[in-house]
Amino acid sequence: MADAATIARMLADRVQTLAAELLPDGSKQGAEWVAPSRWGGSARSLSVHLVGAKAGIWKDFATGDKRGDALDLVAELVTNGDKARAIRWARAWLGVEAGGPQEAQAAARRAQLAKAEGARRDAEERERRRRAAVRMFLSAVPNLAGTPAAFYLAARGIDFAELGRQPRSLRFAPALLNTESGREWPALVAAITDAAGLHVATHRTWLAEDRRGVWRKAPLRYPKMSLGPVTGGTVRLWRGASGKPLAQAPEGETVAIAEGIETALSVAIACPELRVLSSVSVANMPNVVLPPAVRTVIICADNDRPDSAAARALEQAVAHFASDGRVVRVARSPIGKDFNDAIMQDLT
Repeated sequence: MADAATIARMLADRVQTLAAELLPDGSKQGAEWVAPSRWGGSARSLSVHLVGAKAGIWKDFATGDKRGDALDLVAELVTNGDKARAIRWARAWLGVEAGGPQEAQAAARRAQLAKAEGARRDAEERERRRRAAVRMFLSAVPNLAGTPAAFYLAARGIDFAELGRQPRSLRFAPALLNTESGREWPALVAAITDAAGLHVATHRTWLAEDRRGVWRKAPLRYPKMSLGPVTGGTVRLWRGASGKPLAQAPEGETVAIAEGIETALSVAIACPELRVLSSVSVANMPNVVLPPAVRTVIICADNDRPDSAAARALEQAVAHFASDGRVVRVARSPIGKDFNDAIMQDLT
């Protein structure tokens, strides 16, 4: 009789059908099935991986502590946490008991082959998206001066004259397609690199002029998006006093990490002696890998609600860097949501 691990693999082999049945109010979004949280309100925060090595793996981001494999999903949604009943339900759903042990073994082998093939396709898709992200960045204008991107940053209180130069990780795209609106907008684009310095993704901030002729984020539901595998990557914005690449950071260096690009640039202007990185999102911060020479990390945190998912991700980031034996400090703006709000206050 198939054991729990085998059952979980077999469920993962048919995870899209399973997810659609257990979460009928969800929908397929890329490589995931996304549905409203079952434990933390109506936000569409429950995500189930559909393909690749992570097929069947799920998490509810509204709570942060609900996660597991496909069998765990059955237990949570069907049997109120009873794993033994979940296994019996899954065997019946898969038709394993009708086919007997041989059918279970054959199904398990098919699941393993499908998982390996899914992992291969997943890797190919990640690399395709990474290459597309690099092409997007390289086709953009290197010099922001006089562009809507520079005007947008200036409206946010960010003037590169105070730093003496523009970060090379930023460029301007005059017309970049946005799938939400189905049209092109000008955009600030940023290179996201991994721990080895490989350009893995490109972040986009679509821009538009408001009624007063001031450049702001475009009036979209999602004016900021990334293309490519972002996990663990950062936008390297400022090298600090050493002026050296991150991989060559001098022993004992301090690094400041902020969530958004605008916040990170605000920190760089206020403290140009620090190396400053943007993690793009607070959820990605716990994945960031730093060289051993970096001994102190200053997390420039947004002023999120203490009970929010963002606050929990921040706690994970603190634990992540501390587990490497680093000194970790959390800095917060005394004004508004983040440090960009602090420098914006100086403009008024």
